[in-house]
Amino acid sequence: VQLQACGGGLAQAGGSLRLSCAVSGRFFSYISMAWFRQAPGKEREFVAGIRWSSGRTAYSDSVKGRFTISREYALNILYLQMNSLKPEDTAVYSCAADFNRAGEIPNMNLKYDYWGQGTLVTVSS
Repeated sequence: VQLQACGGGLAQAGGSLRLSCAVSGRFFSYISMAWFRQAPGKEREFVAGIRWSSGRTAYSDSVKGRFTISREYALNILYLQMNSLKPEDTAVYSCAADFNRAGEIPNMNLKYDYWGQGTLVTVSS
């Protein structure tokens, strides 16, 4: 499984960006996918996750109501729509995939088996 993320860049506070993550290779519907981020000097943190088959989602409290995770089921593309951006959203964002039949959307990065390269999001004040 290969994950390819793109869409990062520079935005002003209050602005919007959309990240995409293309998934290729051996793929099964019983996966959860997620976006994580890592700011300089901080640990990687869970941002949002989605159960691929059902579309069920989960969000961290810090982005709930501002970010939306979604997927294009037929094209195997994961998205993260980021609105009302804040300077504290500045980080490298990475997409990740976890194959699990339990229906979980883990928020721990150790649970995820496959990772895309990060894409930098910078939000200026």
